[in-house]
Amino acid sequence: MRANSVLLLRMAPAVTGTRVGMMVAQLLVLSAQITRNQKSRLIQVWAVAALDPFERAFHGVVDGATGAVRTSRDLWHAQQENRELQTQLVAAHAEIQKLTEQATEAQRLRKLLEFKEQLPFPAIASEVIATSPGDASKAIYIDKGANDGLTSDLAVITPTGIVGKTIAVFPRTAQVLLITDASSGAAAALEKSRVQGIVKGAGLNACQLNYVMNEASVEVGERVLTTGLDQIYPKGLPVGEVTEIREGNIYKTIKVKPAAELDRLESVLVVLKPRSSELQARNAPSRH
Repeated sequence: MRANSVLLLRMAPAVTGTRVGMMVAQLLVLSAQITRNQKSRLIQVWAVAALDPFERAFHGVVDGATGAVRTSRDLWHAQQENRELQTQLVAAHAEIQKLTEQATEAQRLRKLLEFKEQLPFPAIASEVIATSPGDASKAIYIDKGANDGLTSDLAVITPTGIVGKTIAVFPRTAQVLLITDASSGAAAALEKSRVQGIVKGAGLNACQLNYVMNEASVEVGERVLTTGLDQIYPKGLPVGEVTEIREGNIYKTIKVKPAAELDRLESVLVVLKPRSSELQARNAPSRH
């Protein structure tokens, strides 16, 4: 009796497992046959329910990847647009700079022409095309020459002051010696005392008024003007202003800063010598 009991206890799990398996099989068969809402079978509903989390996870990964690709594409387009905008900005700045320079040049030329119209002597406008290298020689080159009526020893000026004189003339260009060159010279006088002297170049964008006696009254800041006695520079043009005064044995040492900005010359006027007929008409006595 006891042995039978033991045998039944050992067989119980196996029987139970077999029954569970049979029940599951029957349930699957029934679910395959039973329909829900007359459209889908119950086993399909269960399969969908079981696979739904995996499907959602898969769609989430796909959507995430798609979003990453879209974001990357949008970022690339934004970078491209940023580069294009930067290029357009650089071009706009360059155009503004160009227009500003053109406006500045137009204003400078207008002032030069207005100054030319006020002059009592003939003059021709010219552009500076080159400068001589080195500090020993102070010279520039202009784009007017013999074909335009230029000769040597003509005064070159700006609205602010004298620049120098022509020393070599070619068919289409000319070389101009600046007043800061040591070999230059211009007859000049102090504006207040009218004491006369000779302006010579002192280098480093400076001049010196020579042959002024120690007894002469000179003030720092006093203007120096041309006298016209050198037969090159017309009378009354600005040469510069006094910056330093020192007494010597006989003559003062007077440093003069040029009135014209010789280190940034762009446009100048060349004073033309009047023709002989004009000189005769000018020197002829008037008849009343």
